[in-house]
Amino acid sequence: MTITRIKPGPRMSQTVVHAHTVYTAGQVADDSSADVAGQTRQVLAKIDSLLAEAGSDKSKILKATIWLADISKFSEMNSVWDAWVDTDNPPVRACVESKLAVPELKVEIQVEAAK
Repeated sequence: MTITRIKPGPRMSQTVVHAHTVYTAGQVADDSSADVAGQTRQVLAKIDSLLAEAGSDKSKILKATIWLADISKFSEMNSVWDAWVDTDNPPVRACVESKLAVPELKVEIQVEAAK
C-alpha cells in the first residue's frame, strides 16, 4: 500500500493520494478581501493545481464539500462553481454554513477525486 503526501506540513498535507484516490485538504482563498465569487475562483484554481500535481483533474472529482460563512451567498458561490465544474462529470456535493478559521474567509472547499 502506497500513500503519497503532497505539500506536507507539520499539521497536515495539502493532498494525499492513496491507491487511485486523491484527497485534498480544505482550500481557502489567499486573498481574503475578495467577495464570495472571487474567493471561490481562487479556491477552485488551487484545487485545479493540487489535482494536476496528483495526476488528476476536475473531471474525476467524486465528492466536494463546501463550507460557506454566510449561506445567503450560496447563489454567488454557485455561479462560479457552475462555470468551473465539469458538467459531464459532476461530483456529489454538500454545502453547509459554517464559521471558518478567520472571519475574512467566506468559502472553503475540499474534494476527493479518482486518479
